[in-house]
Amino acid sequence: MKHFFLAAGLALTTAIAAVADTSVTYSVDQEFDDVTFGLESAITDRGLVIDAVSHVGAMLERTKEDVGSDVTIFDRAEVYSFCSAAISRKVMEADPMNLQFCPYGIFVMQMPGEEGKTTIGYRVMPEGPMQEVQMMLDEIVKEAISE
Repeated sequence: MKHFFLAAGLALTTAIAAVADTSVTYSVDQEFDDVTFGLESAITDRGLVIDAVSHVGAMLERTKEDVGSDVTIFDRAEVYSFCSAAISRKVMEADPMNLQFCPYGIFVMQMPGEEGKTTIGYRVMPEGPMQEVQMMLDEIVKEAISE
Protein backbone atom coordinates (compact mmCIF):
# COMPACT_ATOMS: atom_id res chain seq x y z
CA MET A 1 0.00 0.00 0.00
CA LYS A 2 1.41 3.37 -0.98
CA HIS A 3 1.04 6.31 1.36
CA PHE A 4 1.41 9.89 0.32
CA PHE A 5 0.97 12.99 2.40
CA LEU A 6 -1.33 15.65 1.07
CA ALA A 7 0.37 19.01 1.38
CA ALA A 8 -2.14 21.25 -0.32
CA GLY A 9 -2.21 23.77 2.48
CA LEU A 10 -4.69 21.77 4.55
CA ALA A 11 -4.38 22.54 8.23
CA LEU A 12 -4.76 18.90 9.20
CA THR A 13 -2.91 15.64 9.04
CA THR A 14 -4.05 13.81 5.94
CA ALA A 15 -2.77 10.60 4.43
CA ILE A 16 -3.85 9.28 1.05
CA ALA A 17 -3.62 5.65 0.08
CA ALA A 18 -4.41 3.65 -3.01
CA VAL A 19 -5.76 0.41 -1.55
CA ALA A 20 -4.82 -2.36 -3.96
CA ASP A 21 -5.57 0.11 -6.74
CA THR A 22 -9.32 -0.25 -6.09
CA SER A 23 -9.94 2.77 -3.90
CA VAL A 24 -8.50 6.11 -2.86
CA THR A 25 -8.69 6.92 0.83
CA TYR A 26 -7.82 9.89 2.99
CA SER A 27 -7.35 9.45 6.74
CA VAL A 28 -7.80 12.60 8.79
CA ASP A 29 -7.66 13.63 12.41
CA GLN A 30 -11.26 14.79 12.40
CA GLU A 31 -14.45 13.58 14.04
CA PHE A 32 -16.74 11.37 11.95
CA ASP A 33 -19.65 13.82 12.21
CA ASP A 34 -17.47 16.70 11.01
CA VAL A 35 -16.34 14.71 7.97
CA THR A 36 -19.88 13.60 7.06
CA PHE A 37 -21.17 17.16 7.47
CA GLY A 38 -18.36 18.38 5.19
CA LEU A 39 -19.18 15.65 2.69
CA GLU A 40 -22.89 16.46 2.61
CA SER A 41 -22.05 20.14 2.10
CA ALA A 42 -19.48 19.42 -0.63
CA ILE A 43 -22.01 17.30 -2.55
CA THR A 44 -25.00 19.63 -2.23
CA ASP A 45 -22.93 22.80 -2.83
CA ARG A 46 -22.34 21.44 -6.35
CA GLY A 47 -26.09 21.21 -6.92
CA LEU A 48 -26.02 17.43 -6.59
CA VAL A 49 -28.61 15.43 -4.69
CA ILE A 50 -27.68 12.69 -2.24
CA ASP A 51 -29.80 9.71 -3.33
CA ALA A 52 -29.09 7.59 -0.29
CA VAL A 53 -26.96 7.21 2.78
CA SER A 54 -26.25 3.56 3.53
CA HIS A 55 -25.54 2.98 7.21
CA VAL A 56 -23.27 0.00 6.60
CA GLY A 57 -21.54 0.12 9.99
CA ALA A 58 -24.83 0.09 11.91
CA MET A 59 -26.17 -2.77 9.77
CA LEU A 60 -23.05 -4.88 10.32
CA GLU A 61 -23.12 -4.23 14.05
CA ARG A 62 -26.85 -4.97 14.31
CA THR A 63 -26.54 -8.27 12.43
CA LYS A 64 -23.19 -9.60 13.66
CA GLU A 65 -24.71 -12.12 16.10
CA ASP A 66 -27.21 -13.25 13.44
CA VAL A 67 -24.31 -14.34 11.22
CA GLY A 68 -22.31 -15.91 14.04
CA SER A 69 -19.78 -13.16 14.66
CA ASP A 70 -18.74 -11.08 17.63
CA VAL A 71 -16.40 -8.77 15.70
CA THR A 72 -17.09 -5.04 15.55
CA ILE A 73 -15.67 -3.95 12.19
CA PHE A 74 -16.50 -0.24 12.36
CA ASP A 75 -17.47 2.20 15.06
CA ARG A 76 -19.26 4.04 12.27
CA ALA A 77 -19.39 3.56 8.50
CA GLU A 78 -21.63 5.17 5.89
CA VAL A 79 -21.73 5.28 2.10
CA TYR A 80 -23.16 8.36 0.36
CA SER A 81 -24.65 7.73 -3.10
CA PHE A 82 -25.30 10.50 -5.60
CA CYS A 83 -25.12 11.28 -9.29
CA SER A 84 -24.32 14.20 -11.57
CA ALA A 85 -26.66 14.51 -14.57
CA ALA A 86 -24.10 16.49 -16.59
CA ILE A 87 -21.09 14.26 -15.97
CA SER A 88 -23.12 11.05 -16.13
CA ARG A 89 -24.57 12.01 -19.50
CA LYS A 90 -21.09 12.83 -20.81
CA VAL A 91 -19.50 9.55 -19.69
CA MET A 92 -22.46 7.43 -20.78
CA GLU A 93 -22.61 9.06 -24.19
CA ALA A 94 -18.94 8.07 -24.52
CA ASP A 95 -19.77 4.50 -23.44
CA PRO A 96 -23.24 3.38 -22.31
CA MET A 97 -21.60 0.65 -20.17
CA ASN A 98 -20.44 3.40 -17.82
CA LEU A 99 -23.95 3.06 -16.39
CA GLN A 100 -22.51 0.38 -14.10
CA PHE A 101 -20.65 3.04 -12.08
CA CYS A 102 -23.71 5.19 -11.33
CA PRO A 103 -24.64 6.26 -8.74
CA TYR A 104 -21.26 7.33 -7.46
CA GLY A 105 -20.34 6.54 -3.89
CA ILE A 106 -18.14 8.07 -1.23
CA PHE A 107 -17.58 6.12 1.98
CA VAL A 108 -16.73 7.43 5.44
CA MET A 109 -15.58 5.15 8.24
CA GLN A 110 -14.18 5.12 11.72
CA MET A 111 -12.49 2.00 13.02
CA PRO A 112 -12.74 0.77 16.62
CA GLY A 113 -10.21 2.42 18.88
CA GLU A 114 -9.56 5.27 16.43
CA GLU A 115 -11.77 7.97 17.95
CA GLY A 116 -11.03 11.31 16.34
CA LYS A 117 -9.58 9.67 13.21
CA THR A 118 -11.82 9.22 10.18
CA THR A 119 -11.22 7.70 6.75
CA ILE A 120 -13.04 8.91 3.65
CA GLY A 121 -12.69 7.61 0.12
CA TYR A 122 -14.12 6.31 -3.14
CA ARG A 123 -13.61 3.56 -5.72
CA VAL A 124 -11.01 4.07 -8.43
CA MET A 125 -12.69 4.61 -11.78
CA PRO A 126 -11.40 3.04 -15.00
CA GLU A 127 -9.22 4.91 -17.46
CA GLY A 128 -10.94 6.99 -20.11
CA PRO A 129 -14.06 9.10 -19.69
CA MET A 130 -14.66 7.88 -16.11
CA GLN A 131 -11.57 9.74 -14.98
CA GLU A 132 -13.73 12.88 -15.02
CA VAL A 133 -15.95 11.22 -12.41
CA GLN A 134 -12.90 10.26 -10.36
CA MET A 135 -11.66 13.84 -10.49
CA MET A 136 -15.05 15.06 -9.26
CA LEU A 137 -15.06 12.50 -6.42
CA ASP A 138 -11.56 13.53 -5.37
CA GLU A 139 -12.51 17.22 -5.36
CA ILE A 140 -15.59 16.49 -3.23
CA VAL A 141 -13.58 14.42 -0.74
CA LYS A 142 -10.83 17.04 -0.44
CA GLU A 143 -13.44 19.75 0.11
CA ALA A 144 -15.16 17.61 2.74
CA ILE A 145 -12.00 17.31 4.84
CA SER A 146 -10.68 20.84 4.44
CA GLU A 147 -11.13 23.16 7.36
